[in-house]
Parts: sequence; structure tokens; C-alpha cells
Amino acid sequence: MGNKKTVLSGSTVTGDLTLGNYIGAINNWTKLQDEYDCLYFLADLHALTVHQDPEVLRKRTYSFFAQYLALGLDPQKNTIFAQSHVYQHTELSWILTCLTPMGYLNRMTQFKEKAEKHVKNVNAGLFSYPVLMAADILLYQADFVPVGEDQKQHLELCRDLVGYFENRYTKGVFKMPEPMIPKEGARIMSLQDPTKKMSKTDENEKNFILCIDDAKKIEKKIKSAATDSGTEIKFDVENKAGVSNLLTIYSVLSGKSIEQLEKDYEGKMYGHLKVDLAEVVVQTLKPVREKYDDLMKNQDHLDQLLLQGAERAAIRAEATIKKVYEAVGLVPRRS
Repeated sequence: MGNKKTVLSGSTVTGDLTLGNYIGAINNWTKLQDEYDCLYFLADLHALTVHQDPEVLRKRTYSFFAQYLALGLDPQKNTIFAQSHVYQHTELSWILTCLTPMGYLNRMTQFKEKAEKHVKNVNAGLFSYPVLMAADILLYQADFVPVGEDQKQHLELCRDLVGYFENRYTKGVFKMPEPMIPKEGARIMSLQDPTKKMSKTDENEKNFILCIDDAKKIEKKIKSAATDSGTEIKFDVENKAGVSNLLTIYSVLSGKSIEQLEKDYEGKMYGHLKVDLAEVVVQTLKPVREKYDDLMKNQDHLDQLLLQGAERAAIRAEATIKKVYEAVGLVPRRS
């Protein structure tokens, strides 16, 4: 991969990708793929911390992979794979678990939140999954990990584990990962509650537009999007959060400035804006939906691409595991 720095990112295969994900993150990933050596994994093992229907989980993993490809991630330029297909993730996770103080995991705010949410299934995996996350990162000698606010604590644990490992064993086995604060595109808010960010796990499906929604659904959701009691089409996040959100989406997808759009819709009704915006969103996502449908009809092709991705990832993962075995005193695997 030459001198390119390595970026690693994983996404749990729950909920489908939204227009917010597309504008805020994935659009940026397609730019990263030329500049960095990128690895993207489908975090199917992480998904098991909460109860999953086996059939649904399997279908979702394929669906997520197909969405990544349909949204422009090139499987030749990037290494895209399912976490469970590279067994070194769980192998390294166990070794790191034996280094991780319980007190550290007790302090993880996400564990507390999730434990409150899933009272009947507070399992050991939910408690220790930040260690698996550290293994995900350290396995590939990642230079950068794109992290949102909610994951910063997990990356800190990962960095601490590098320190623990070096104190107990030896230096030079792992690279110290740095957070990559993504140059996040515009923040896209919920359609019904524009004070909240659009989320793929929202229970009310009127709040988000999925990248694989059909034209009718998109039109319906934009038509029912919250605006405000006034009539002026103006960008003002404080007083007109709903209209401002619609203008942001329109501006990003059409390439027109907010100022230009305000001029275009001067004296017009909210309805005009919504009809035109729905058309822009439908046209933007149409090729994504078509490519996605095409990929989902061809599971053999998806399996082939997942296999290729896992093979490429496993070569790198095994190189790290060999160093780890050597450092901790395990007898090396003979191939």
C-alpha cells in the first residue's frame, strides 16, 4: 500500500443507512479511499451483544455490505469485510481482555446506557465489547480511526491497552492509533424533530430517509417533514429548525448555496420547497437504490467480494497476531 496511512472503521449491522449517514460520513469515505489505505468492516460480532434474530442478522449483513458498495465504496480500493470472517479479531480480543482492568470497563458510559436499555440481557459481551473494539483497531496497525463523540472513550481504552501491553511485554507490537475527527459533512437532522440528529436506529421511520427507500416513501416523508408556523423560506436554525434542515439537504445534494435557494423560494410556499426537494433526493438516491437491488439479487457475487475482503484483511491480521504470540509467550502457529 506504499506510504499511505491506514484508516479503519467498523459499523454495527443494525438499522439501514440514512441520508444523514450518506451526507455526513459515507460521502467523505469515498474521498478517503484515494488518499488512505482504508479498511471497513461489518461489525457482526458486535451486533451479538444484543439479541438478534439469526436470519435477520444474516440478511442485514449482506444488506449493509451491498449498501456500502452501492454508495460508492470500491472493494478494490478498500478492504471491506465481515468482522466474523477474520478469526484473529476474537483471538486478539481474548489476549487483550486478560490485560484490561475491570474498573476501566465499569466506567464505560455506553455500557451503562446499554445496560439500562437492555435490562433482560446484560451479558458479559456487552460489558467487554470495548476490548473487542480495541482488537479490531490494533489488529490492522491503524493510524487513524474515525470516531464520533460516543466512541472517544473506547479509543482512549484502546490507547491505554497499547501502554499496558508495552509495560508488561515489549514495545513495537502495536501502532498507537489516533482519532480522526471526520470532516463531517452537513449535520442532517430528524425530519419530524429537527432538534435531533437523523439516526438509523430511530423508532419512528418518518424521522429519517433511508438510502434504499423508494421514490414514494421519500416523497411521503419529505411531505410530512416538520417546518414551522411561519411562511418564509429562510435559513435560521434557532427559529426555523425544520426549514433550515430541508434547505441544508437541498443545498448539499444540489450544489446550490443556501443564499441561492432562499432567493429561488422567495415568496413561495413550504409545499413548493418540499416537492422540489423530494425530486432532488429521489434523483440522488435512484442510482444507489438500483445498484443495491442489483447486488442483493446476486448473493454469490457478494459472497465472492466478502471472501476477497476477508482474505486481504486476514493476511494483515495474522502478521500482527504472530508478533503478539511471540511477545506474550504463546507457541507460534505453524502453517
